[in-house]
Amino acid sequence: MYAIIETGGKQYKVQEGDVVFVEKLNLNEGDEVTFDRVLLVSGDKGTSIGSPVVEGATVTAKVEKQGKSRKIIVYKYKAKKNYRRKQGHRQPYTKVVIGKINA
Repeated sequence: MYAIIETGGKQYKVQEGDVVFVEKLNLNEGDEVTFDRVLLVSGDKGTSIGSPVVEGATVTAKVEKQGKSRKIIVYKYKAKKNYRRKQGHRQPYTKVVIGKINA
């Protein structure tokens, strides 16, 4: 059984036991989170496609870790104008373990 959920403006295909890195959620490590924006559920009974979400379907997960991804360098440059800006960025994320898909 798998589901497609939406969180943080992105869509993720998840199964029970999967580890997913999602956009930062304001939760502590060890907390339970419920994703109610389930776009599709596929299982033994067939596939349910929402318009836009599947009614009554939820995905529960446990927050395992809060962190930041690798640093990327943002470099702005304009030729012949002596304009150069170098800036680093680390995107925050939340690592969640998918527990149960309720459909």
